[in-house]
Amino acid sequence: MATLIRAAGGVVWRPVGDGLEICLVHRERYDDWSLPKGKLESGEHPLAAAVREVAEETGVHAVPQVRLAGARYTVREGFPKTVDYWSMRYVSEEPALVAESDEVNEVRWLPVDDALALLTYSHDTRVVRDFAVLPAINAVCGLVRHAHAGKRGTWSGPDSARPLDKEGRARAGELARLLALLRPAQLVSATPLRCRQTLEPLAALVDLPIAADSALDEPVPGQNEDERVLSTAGRLAELAAAGVDFVACSQGKVMPGALAQLVDHGAADDYRTPKGGGWLLAFAADGTVAADRL
Repeated sequence: MATLIRAAGGVVWRPVGDGLEICLVHRERYDDWSLPKGKLESGEHPLAAAVREVAEETGVHAVPQVRLAGARYTVREGFPKTVDYWSMRYVSEEPALVAESDEVNEVRWLPVDDALALLTYSHDTRVVRDFAVLPAINAVCGLVRHAHAGKRGTWSGPDSARPLDKEGRARAGELARLLALLRPAQLVSATPLRCRQTLEPLAALVDLPIAADSALDEPVPGQNEDERVLSTAGRLAELAAAGVDFVACSQGKVMPGALAQLVDHGAADDYRTPKGGGWLLAFAADGTVAADRL
């Protein structure tokens, strides 16, 4: 069986007048116009690879928002290849990065229709068409469940003071590097210590305080679980309505139900999240646009 090549990239957009432009790259080696993308490095998360490759090929630093239709095709050498794509909001530009690239010799910003006409490959046009039907994204949220904190039954103190263990601290560091790609403007955590500790490495990376918010807490004995789920969902929607990107850390008994409420009112079991796992949520003016597992 041929080795699968994994790559990632993005549809990078920026506002222009009443519309927007997206970014295409020209590769001299193939004489083609395509979306910026590149191969994953060993052990690299696809989202991290997408952000890195966009920066290396276009000089643009961008924030991922919505996971788009991926592409699967066979490259000229006969190997199967998959590409994960995200829509990405332009933040800043560093043209010197492109000068260092040995693949890209031209970067061009175009309206969507013009980009569709210029693209060389049908799989790229499908991705851009997927992007074109998205509503305007108001805010992006990285929502995570706290990392591992040992077993509740072996902790002698109050449960709210149970700290992350060695495994949990390592996972918090991994999450920090991934969530920093969202360039959050706000960090919000459920009140238990293990939730705040899960965001502490990220807080250090992005130089932001962590706001404790009991609306993200799971129910304590005597509290109605359905009410707590609605409270968590409502608070996340309220934070998104402020129009800034943010990262939130919550707990396992409320996250699945809250996500089901926000996304599709479907089954909470579809949104169960392991400790140290998370989601990329995108919000528009009228609600949640997408939820993609991290």
